[in-house]
Amino acid sequence: MIIESPAFKEGDDIPVKYTCDGEDISPPLKWRDVSPDAKSIAIICEDPDAPLIKWIHWIIYNIPPEIGGLKENIPKKEEVESGIKQGKNSWNKFGYGGPCPPGKKPHRYYFKAYALDIKINIQQPLKKKGLLKLMKGHVIEEAELMGKYSRK
Repeated sequence: MIIESPAFKEGDDIPVKYTCDGEDISPPLKWRDVSPDAKSIAIICEDPDAPLIKWIHWIIYNIPPEIGGLKENIPKKEEVESGIKQGKNSWNKFGYGGPCPPGKKPHRYYFKAYALDIKINIQQPLKKKGLLKLMKGHVIEEAELMGKYSRK
């Protein structure tokens, strides 16, 4: 399984458009070579360089694997098209919150994609810990894309 973005390459800078200094919209993502056994894709975007805790920027799950990607600017609400759901990020909001690192030091942002052999069936909003618990034992494969961002 491979995850990539038409907006930035692995290890490159994330364009300002997808950060708090720009439009703060989710970047487009694409995946390929997903196991035919996958029933859904889940994506968690986090910043391990944030002070104190890993900062969670995005949780999105129940993505049909066959759609092959997500367009940019996914609406910031719990449920989006095709049964896709979003959890709450570290700002306690649904949807994507773009890179917004304190200071001038560059931070790394990991978009981790998980191919699951189930769809997540739960009604209440999820945070990272809850999603990981529900995914346990159901991850077929995973891939990640890392981009960097620093404020000028």
